[in-house]
Amino acid sequence: MRGQKREDIAVSGDDRQNEEDRQRELAREHKERQAKRATDQTSKARRNTFLGAGVAVVVVAGGIFAGTTMVNKDSEETAAQSTPSASASVTPPGTSPSPTKTGPVTCTYKRDKSLPHKFVGLPDKKPNMKLKKMTVATNRGSFTVNLMTDAAPCAVNSMRFLAKKKFYDDMKCHRLVTPDVAGVHMLQCGDPQAKADGKNPTDGQGTAGYVYADENAEIPLGKGVVFMTQPSEAAGRNNSQFAISLSDENVQVGAGYSVIGMVDEGMDMLTGLATSGQDLLLNNADITGDGGTTAPKKPVIIKKITFS
Repeated sequence: MRGQKREDIAVSGDDRQNEEDRQRELAREHKERQAKRATDQTSKARRNTFLGAGVAVVVVAGGIFAGTTMVNKDSEETAAQSTPSASASVTPPGTSPSPTKTGPVTCTYKRDKSLPHKFVGLPDKKPNMKLKKMTVATNRGSFTVNLMTDAAPCAVNSMRFLAKKKFYDDMKCHRLVTPDVAGVHMLQCGDPQAKADGKNPTDGQGTAGYVYADENAEIPLGKGVVFMTQPSEAAGRNNSQFAISLSDENVQVGAGYSVIGMVDEGMDMLTGLATSGQDLLLNNADITGDGGTTAPKKPVIIKKITFS
């Protein structure tokens, strides 16, 4: 009897140990889930802060759409079927070039009327694969971009089309932010409706009235990267808006945006547009992603964009 009792006690001790082990394992798994959620939320917050007013919510035709390039759900089906032939490309340091394919290139642009826009037509479906440079002349100086036409032919084709239609002429760049204001450093342009006064709540929502799919979206947004903007968690909603990354701070945002090239000349002019929040017309709604944009106190106005 005594031996049997000692055995029962031993079994009971094993049960308690197993229960304690199970509780520790459950606690560990719970902690891991919490950490993952925190990481996901931080990543999403960074993207939202980066885009600022680009993710402002607007009501259009009875539906709710995210700003900048948010469109109806079916726009996600837009496909820019690009199988580029070889062409000169420039890849940011520390990144791998996107694979170059051979064969003809066909781009698909889909009409979209869900947001305020200035429609000047749809680009041709066959892009010019020989384009190597884009020059942007502004009232504050000019900068040139070495294009990645082989990796982003439809984005480059869209910008060239709009430039030829004088869509960008005399357009104000509506958003300029610095790391001390929003944790990132960038200049954003391409909204035909923008007032760039730091007050207008709809700045960052205007488009060219069409959308197209993502390209060359694996490149981190380091200093000098020029890319098409679209709202957080969006896909295939590129249009007329583009931005220039002015600091490596933006690498934290991650990839996922269509990169069209790298600034070759004029970077000092661009980074000198604003060195701190004192050079900006601050808008808290931009920082929280609720609308409006932080604009430069001294306007940055595109005079003309040319391609060669």
